[in-house]
Amino acid sequence: VQLQASGGGLVQVGGSLRLSCAASGRTFSDYAMGWFRQAPGKEREFMATISWSAGYTTYYADSVKGRFTISRDNAKNTVCLQMNNLKPEDTAVYYCAGARYGSIQGLEYEYKYWGQGTLVTVSS
Repeated sequence: VQLQASGGGLVQVGGSLRLSCAASGRTFSDYAMGWFRQAPGKEREFMATISWSAGYTTYYADSVKGRFTISRDNAKNTVCLQMNNLKPEDTAVYYCAGARYGSIQGLEYEYKYWGQGTLVTVSS
């Protein structure tokens, strides 16, 4: 599956952004989808995942729980990340990723397919 992330930009503290990831290629519905981010000088970290199975269970990192919401639309082959109440520490390049029949635990090694990343900058 090929992934294309979009929606990043510059936003003020407390603002919102919605990231989108368009998938093409193989059967999107077979893939657990996740969002990860990498801040300058830091390692990439897990943010949120949504399961591939019916029911679409979601799982979040503690740092974004209650502020970020992941969703998917299998008919449109897209996964989105709604980010609210953004903080300066949310500044990073955000990546969408896919793991065929993957778990929702956000285990990076499961994710074989990655988008190119989209930059989110939160200014104070």
